Amino acid sequence: MPQKTQQLATFAGGCFWCLVSPFEHINGVHSIVSGFAGGNIAHPSYEQVCAGGTGHVEAVQITYDTNQVSYQTLLDIFWRNIDPTDAGGSFHDRGFHYTSAIFCHNEAQLEIANASKQALAESGKFEAPIVTVIKPYTSFYPAEEHHQNYHKKNPEHYNQYRIDSGREAFILKVWGGKL
Repeated sequence: MPQKTQQLATFAGGCFWCLVSPFEHINGVHSIVSGFAGGNIAHPSYEQVCAGGTGHVEAVQITYDTNQVSYQTLLDIFWRNIDPTDAGGSFHDRGFHYTSAIFCHNEAQLEIANASKQALAESGKFEAPIVTVIKPYTSFYPAEEHHQNYHKKNPEHYNQYRIDSGREAFILKVWGGKL
């Protein structure tokens, strides 16, 4: 019997628009869906999540082939595209629904994610503590269609948003542009 090679990875790192493009050209990534994870109501709307009280964060869910890309590689890309020290949101987007989290789909992902967070904390890249939450996956609901692949549908607005939010400058400062 062939081994199942497709798995899911679910990451929250602020505005979900900004977590799609870093993964889309990775060999072995089959799909990236923008949506909402970890909350306590089914099928929330964008407006409900932004208003608060749903317990959801903006997230992306990635379907990937473990024969082509490792979960560790996906984590490395994730860490390099967020500010893992910001407990109040992400860049200029404020509020719980913009905080960072890793939702683990199995015990192996949980172990790899915890080791990755520890390695990042010990790397000296950040003076402040790493506050990104790592927890078991519970739920994910796709966002409305106009939020899917936003960077392709509205490239000028998306590119300006990444600059104006402070995300681009942060990545260049911390990682030297190495995404």
